Amino acid sequence: MKPIITAVSAAVGLLLSSVTHAEQITMFDYEEATSAYQDAYLNAQFDLQSGNQDQTSFSTDISANYDQVFSSPDRNTRVNFIGDTSMSRGSSDGDSTKKNYQALASLTNDMYFNPTQNNAFWYSKAEIGAQTDMVDPFTKLTVGVGYGRVVNATPMAKTIRVIEELQERGLLKGSVSRATYQNVAQIIAKEPEYRSRYGSADYAEYWVEAIGKALGTQLGPRGAIKSYDVLVNERISTRKYGWLVRAGVGAVLTNYDGSDTKPALEVGAEYHYPINNQLQFSNEAILTAILDDGDNGFNASNSMSLTYELRDNIDWENTWLLNYSESDGSEDLMTNSLKSTFRYYVSNVISLTLTAGLSKTDDNIDYIPDVTDRNDDVDKTLQLGLTYRLK
Repeated sequence: MKPIITAVSAAVGLLLSSVTHAEQITMFDYEEATSAYQDAYLNAQFDLQSGNQDQTSFSTDISANYDQVFSSPDRNTRVNFIGDTSMSRGSSDGDSTKKNYQALASLTNDMYFNPTQNNAFWYSKAEIGAQTDMVDPFTKLTVGVGYGRVVNATPMAKTIRVIEELQERGLLKGSVSRATYQNVAQIIAKEPEYRSRYGSADYAEYWVEAIGKALGTQLGPRGAIKSYDVLVNERISTRKYGWLVRAGVGAVLTNYDGSDTKPALEVGAEYHYPINNQLQFSNEAILTAILDDGDNGFNASNSMSLTYELRDNIDWENTWLLNYSESDGSEDLMTNSLKSTFRYYVSNVISLTLTAGLSKTDDNIDYIPDVTDRNDDVDKTLQLGLTYRLK
């Protein structure tokens, strides 16, 4: 009986070990050295209604998002831009066309004190913003300290996709070690270096050749073409893991209302977790206090997202955005926005989106016709949009 139990145990152990081996390569296996990534999108949505109303109504919204991060063991630099412009007209006779815009750009530089020992860093941050009917642009400078590190694991996500495709087509034989995955991911992360060295027209052949060498094989024409197709023509969304917290002091140099310089405090945190190779969770929060005798202000925002890669060309994106603000001279304002988007990539740069959204604003102001805005109820939206990927 004992030999049978031993044999069964060995078989189970072998099975578990094979399952573990098949699933052991994840985003967390990526050890970042020096890398960079860019996300740049242009989104457009349009709505037109006519019939059974005084006049044709419409609304259009165009937004742009840009995020670029340069990462190395001792330094992270992030450039971020968010802009939105809208134009709309109501259905009632005499409703005029309303135009609005807002934009905010920031540059954040994290400098690690001793990256080989811990993840403590100091940081500097500069922000500039503009919006409709402003007196002055918004400008702010902040310096502070923090702890933690967020790793861009997108090169590992691309590596996993490339190796999966090659193995499925029989172009890559046998198991692939964790070290090989890491070596390939490091080469994929160096795409900007290859582009700079060999030029935009020719760099891909050297880049893909280096990937084949890291895999320990000659890819051949089919393998090279498939690798290029995955890396260049497929859209693999950004993957991150890790966390960090930061706190700083600064000053709002100019503000939209034309007010003078005011001191400010800032506390921020972010957390990113790739639940599996298709599912990414992210959360970023920031709290800012503007100090002004008799007119203090407080702003908090939290952005949470969960993105699931349904297929190579279909993503399901879910977001929750919370904004809260209060000041001594006005009512508290809180806005909650939930959105769920199915994104279909027509190509690597163009995608169609179908978005369902719920939004609720609490401003402690009762609705009075022709006097106050009507926002007591939950806003429901369903929109079809077009996104152009700039980078």
